[in-house]
Amino acid sequence: MCRAAWIGLAFGAFGAFGAFGANAHADSDTARLEAQIRMLTERVERLEQRNRALEEMQARTERSLATERLSENEPELVTRLKALEYQTSSMQKQARRIDTLDGISVGASLTTMAQHVGAGDSDTGATQSRLGYRGDLSVTLPGGSFGSAEGSFFTHLRFGQGTGIGLRRSFASPNSIAFEVGGVTEPDSSFGILAQAWYQLSVPLPLAGFAPHSKQRLVFNVGKIDPFAFFDQNAIADDETVRFANNAFVHNPLLDAGGDVGADEYGFSPGVRAAYADDRDPGLRWGASLGAFGAGSGANFSGSPGRPFVIAQLEASPRILQGLGGNYRVYAWRNPRANGFDGGEALHAGWGASVDQRVDDTLTLFGRYGRRTSGHGRFDRALTVGAELGGSDWQRAADAVGFAVGWLGTSDAFRRASADGTLLGYAARGSIRIAELYYRLRLNDHVEITPGVQRLHHVGGDPAASTTIVGLRARVGF
Repeated sequence: MCRAAWIGLAFGAFGAFGAFGANAHADSDTARLEAQIRMLTERVERLEQRNRALEEMQARTERSLATERLSENEPELVTRLKALEYQTSSMQKQARRIDTLDGISVGASLTTMAQHVGAGDSDTGATQSRLGYRGDLSVTLPGGSFGSAEGSFFTHLRFGQGTGIGLRRSFASPNSIAFEVGGVTEPDSSFGILAQAWYQLSVPLPLAGFAPHSKQRLVFNVGKIDPFAFFDQNAIADDETVRFANNAFVHNPLLDAGGDVGADEYGFSPGVRAAYADDRDPGLRWGASLGAFGAGSGANFSGSPGRPFVIAQLEASPRILQGLGGNYRVYAWRNPRANGFDGGEALHAGWGASVDQRVDDTLTLFGRYGRRTSGHGRFDRALTVGAELGGSDWQRAADAVGFAVGWLGTSDAFRRASADGTLLGYAARGSIRIAELYYRLRLNDHVEITPGVQRLHHVGGDPAASTTIVGLRARVGF
């Protein structure tokens, strides 16, 4: 066969093979297309079934949501939704209750004090053991707003029974908790008073600024007030129900034991106070305040409020010892209706300072000084110092031990008046020296028990008089 014949035969075979391949390829595409159509048809049928099921579920859900009742035949989603609605409703009710209590705070305490003194030092000449109690209930209520200024109303109820032990000679009470009407003449009187009731208005500064970010403020108080709530404060020597019981350590002795504060028999008086506070520097917060309070008969509403007791105070709270806080206060006072040691009304004036400073995580020191610059009292200068140590070092972090000593210097006028012995039966001289030691045992968050001992030398200015008083205090607080 010639070369041309071979070439023709090859092309003929190739063409026949191509035709066969094309027919085979067309058959394969048709089969795949038919398979895809069947798959799409099945998917559409499944989607239609699922759609019918969803429509049925939606209908059941709508029927279930139409009622608040729960049923075991309801869809799980509806059950969970209703449970969530109930929970949300409950939370909203609680939130509404909290909103109604927002700004309201309540504090309460009940303190009992038992003390013992020997026969030679008691005012009856016999051994004395006395038990008394005092309760305090305070409530703070929101007092409305005036623009950016916020008001609050504070009330304080006090009740108690028991006058405590009586000493033959003393200038300062060894039991500042004692609280009873009528003294020993009415021993069955369980007694209560409205101790404080005052309104406070806090004004953020600057006046046109954004109040929540304000670091300066003016504060005004008016009503029946405990002056020591705002003046002569101290971190570890200002609460007789928790720390020192002798009132020479609770407040400045010239103001409290010496009577220059001029408050009523229970330590309260009507008055007003204005203060400025600056917290812009966390390392040195400071402030200034001025107060005027009823004195003499004006303190118990039985006389004119004129000629009030006036006190001004500057205070600062620096962080000077490795960032530990302290408070430094200096103040001056004037009372034209104070009582002298002879019982007569006279002008008394003076100045004082109150300091407390933490020196480490557990130890805090305090000190007070007072000096009378006008008028004559039984003593005209006073110095008290002390410390409180937390119990972390002996694995009792909530416990504390406190110790304080004090010197009350008798005034020249008082020494001269008593020099012949006719005024007191002895000649007063020198200084009265007081020491107190306590251990506060914390049983739980609300209960504390505090045994303590006091030692008094030159009691009442008598260099021959000394006494020891032991006591036990129990406090429940909320």
